[in-house]
Amino acid sequence: MAYVPRLKQEYKDRVVAALKEEFGYKNVMQVPKLEKIVLSRGVGAAVSDKKLIDYAVEELTKITGQKAVSTISKKDVATFKLRKGMPIGAKVTLRGERMYEFLDRLVTAALPRVRDFGGIKATGFDGRGNYNLGVTEQIIFPEIDIDKVNKISGMDITFVTTAKTDKEAQSLLAELGLPFKKN
Repeated sequence: MAYVPRLKQEYKDRVVAALKEEFGYKNVMQVPKLEKIVLSRGVGAAVSDKKLIDYAVEELTKITGQKAVSTISKKDVATFKLRKGMPIGAKVTLRGERMYEFLDRLVTAALPRVRDFGGIKATGFDGRGNYNLGVTEQIIFPEIDIDKVNKISGMDITFVTTAKTDKEAQSLLAELGLPFKKN
């Protein structure tokens, strides 16, 4: 039997039924699902030091288990001494099994390590069913060795869903285990 991530199995077994009941979907295919998770990290100081991009790519690769890529600037910005085509960040897009594995590690291991954690804000929705979450320190992930970190920096995590509204997306992500703050 092939390996199935815990959250993927839980989605099929429990989350689909809960969302069908909550929103009154007639068909299983109407139930929203998580399409992808994108982790991105801007490295502003990379204009002067190119090695910082390599560190960012390496850390994102360790965190996700999938090779990250560097992102490049699209235009010149003279005030930042930035030229078109210079590397300025790193990103990785997770789908399928790796996506569910990362979400499981984020909810069970990384977020509880945040200092004074009381849940994530529910204000990060974009109106189309996608959610953005900002993490201030990369050292909350157990894969990162604190002694080898050259600079503590944050990252953005974007959850892309097939939900039509923010309410549906929030219900989906809450059922998958994201700890939203109670109002």
